[in-house]
Amino acid sequence: MVIEKQNKDGIVPIEQVRKAIGTFFSKHDYTGKRILLIIPDNSRSGPIGDIFKIIFDNIESKTKALDCLVALGTHQPMSEEQFRTRLDITSQERTSKYASVKFFNHEWEKPESFISVGKISADEIESLSNGLFREEVDVKINKLIFDYDEFFILGPVFPHEVVGFSGGHKYLFPGIAGDEIIHFFHWLGAVITNPHINGEKWTQTRKVVEKSSSLIKLPRKLFAVVALDNDLKGIFIGDPVEAWERAADLSAQTHVTYVEKPYNTILGIAPKMYDDIWTAGKVMYKLEPIVADGGTLIIYAPHIDEVCYSHAKWLDKIGYHTRDYYLKQMDKFKDVPRGILAHSTHVRGIGTFIDGVEKPRVNVILATRIPKERCEKINLGYMNPDDINVSDYENREDEGILVVQHAGEVLHRLSSGYIPTIKE
Repeated sequence: MVIEKQNKDGIVPIEQVRKAIGTFFSKHDYTGKRILLIIPDNSRSGPIGDIFKIIFDNIESKTKALDCLVALGTHQPMSEEQFRTRLDITSQERTSKYASVKFFNHEWEKPESFISVGKISADEIESLSNGLFREEVDVKINKLIFDYDEFFILGPVFPHEVVGFSGGHKYLFPGIAGDEIIHFFHWLGAVITNPHINGEKWTQTRKVVEKSSSLIKLPRKLFAVVALDNDLKGIFIGDPVEAWERAADLSAQTHVTYVEKPYNTILGIAPKMYDDIWTAGKVMYKLEPIVADGGTLIIYAPHIDEVCYSHAKWLDKIGYHTRDYYLKQMDKFKDVPRGILAHSTHVRGIGTFIDGVEKPRVNVILATRIPKERCEKINLGYMNPDDINVSDYENREDEGILVVQHAGEVLHRLSSGYIPTIKE
C-alpha cells in the first residue's frame, strides 16, 4: 500500500494516512495476536508518534499485546520520558490510554539477549560483497521478537552512509542485531566508502542486510515513512522489501540536494536530536561529496559535549582516521571492533595513507563543547562554537562558503555526478 498523495504544500495530510492505515488493517486480521512494533530512537526525525497512534487505534483492542522495541543498534538506551517523546504521548496518556504498551530498549550490551538465526557462509559473503571479503558471519538477533506472533517495523527512510538508504530491514540489522553482523557490514560499507554508498539503493551492504533478514522466519510488515523534518511526504506499507524499495525511490527525490560546484568551507549545523559525534557525524556523511579537495567541513553543534556515549573509550584510543590508515595496518587494530573503525573513517572521510603519512581529503572541524585537547587527541580540528556567528557564513556561496541548516539527513551531491574518490 502506497500513500504519497501530497497536498498543495507538498505534505501528505494525516487524515489521508489514518484512512489508508485503517483500510490496510481492515484487510489483515490481528485478533488475538501478540505484535511487536520496532521503532527508531530519537536520532531520527519524522511523524513516528502520529503513525504509532493510528496503528494503536486500529488494532490494540483486538491484539493480545502491542509493544514497542526501540532499534538502538549500539546507541544509548532510552528513558521512559524519551520513549514518550519519540511516540509523542503525554505522561497522562502513558498511564491511561497507552498503559498496556510495554517499552523495551534493545539491550545490545547483553549477550544473553541474542539468539543466532543462522550463518552466512564465506562463499555467500564473497558473492554479496563483490569479492571484498570472504568470511563466515554469524547472524544474531534480539530474541525478544520470538515472543511475538508477528512484528511491524515503523521508521523513516533516508540516504545512509553504510547501506545506501536506511529503513526497512535495517531496523533489524543493525537495529536489534548482535555484534558480529553489525561490525562486519559496517566495515564493509566503510571499505566501499561513504561517497560511493550514500544514496545508492542496492548496495553490497543492503544485500547483506536482506540476506540476514531472510534467516528470520517470522511474519512482519513495514510502515516506511518518508518525511522532511516532520512533514510527511509518503508512507509505504506492506512487504518489507517492496515497501522499502518504493520509499527509497521517494527518498531519493526528497532527501538529495544537488549543487553545481564543490565548496571550500561548509558550516553544517547539527540538530539537537544528535547528542554526540557518533550521531552528529551524519553532518559529514551527508556533506562530504560536495566539499572541495582540501576543503573544510565544520560540524557546528554547541549542544554536544561528548564524542560517543557508548564507545568513547575506543574512539579516544584510536581517534578518527581515513579508511586507508586502517586498511594498511589492520594488524595494529585487529582488536578494535570493526564498527568502531567504520564510524571513525566515515567521520574523517576519504584520504590516503602512503609511506606512513595520512592525508585526509577534507579537514573536519568540531565546533562543539568537546575541549580542544580532546579534539586534537582524536585527530579532529577544533573551533570554539562561541566564536562562530552563523550569519558571517551565510550568503557567501559565490566565495565557496555554504551554510547547511539541520544537516545530517539530506544528502548533498554534485549535479555533475562526480563522486570524490581516493587517489593514490
